[in-house]
Amino acid sequence: MKPSRILVALATVAGIAATALHVTSNANVTPPPPAAVDEPASYIKAEDIIQYGQPNRLSLQSNVAIVMDDREGVMLYGRNVDRPRPIASLTKLMTALVIIESGLSLEEQIKITREDRDRLRGTRSRLGFNAVFTRYDLLRAALGASDNRAAAALARTYTGGQEAMVQAMNAKAQALGMTQTRYADASGLNSGNVSTARDLTLLVAETRKHALLHTLTTTASFRITDQTSGRELAYHNTNRLLRKDSWDIALSKTGYTAAAGNCLLMQTTIANRPLTIVLLDSWGKYSRYGDANRIHQWLQKAERRVPHIVTARAAPG
Repeated sequence: MKPSRILVALATVAGIAATALHVTSNANVTPPPPAAVDEPASYIKAEDIIQYGQPNRLSLQSNVAIVMDDREGVMLYGRNVDRPRPIASLTKLMTALVIIESGLSLEEQIKITREDRDRLRGTRSRLGFNAVFTRYDLLRAALGASDNRAAAALARTYTGGQEAMVQAMNAKAQALGMTQTRYADASGLNSGNVSTARDLTLLVAETRKHALLHTLTTTASFRITDQTSGRELAYHNTNRLLRKDSWDIALSKTGYTAAAGNCLLMQTTIANRPLTIVLLDSWGKYSRYGDANRIHQWLQKAERRVPHIVTARAAPG
């Protein structure tokens, strides 16, 4: 064989051996883990938001307001946070919490009676007398559509009746440390239902422990069924922000009476920051939503105002 052919053959054999060695060694090496999901490069502390975000310049139309950083338990913005105010249908959040924690069957069927009508303010309801709904559907109507007749039926069928229901609501408030809160009925129609913005953040923290309350308060549209006729009633949630893609809301309740003004309570996430927002005594029809959007915009701008050196220092190590 010619020397040139011998060299070619030797080179081929060496190449095959090297390839086999490479494959064998790779088989014994643990492959690298998949790339981690990108996380925020930094975490801006609440104290830096307060320092650089200038919350004193946040102009809201609500006479009572609080923005609480849920991760750190720090108030980012506050206005009259300890002033007791009527809370209207925000009351229904405590109503639902007490019902759920009572262990009463949510599948139990409840007949709507004339005892459930609103004798105080004459508000209307689509829940007809003698119609029958499950307790679960009444919770949906009371929380999502803020139906007063649904709340009254829930209280009437609570163990011990309406009086026992109100007692349980007040006892729960005291257990949560809501020292400035009093409940007078299950719907919020009675102006004796009063609380403060700070107290209501404690209620939000408690209700967030129940995944069911997330579903009941944040479903934008839903239907409930009259068990006697099979008729379905379609509802939209009273919080219009739930239909906005720019909002990530985990808990929600609205309220209104002439004494309370317009009210809004939410647990939400803005710029990866979990927050509780409570707005009370807002008199314009849409001002509570305008205030919520102003808070949303303010927080996003506040994070951009924090100097880069502070951002880097706050990054988890």
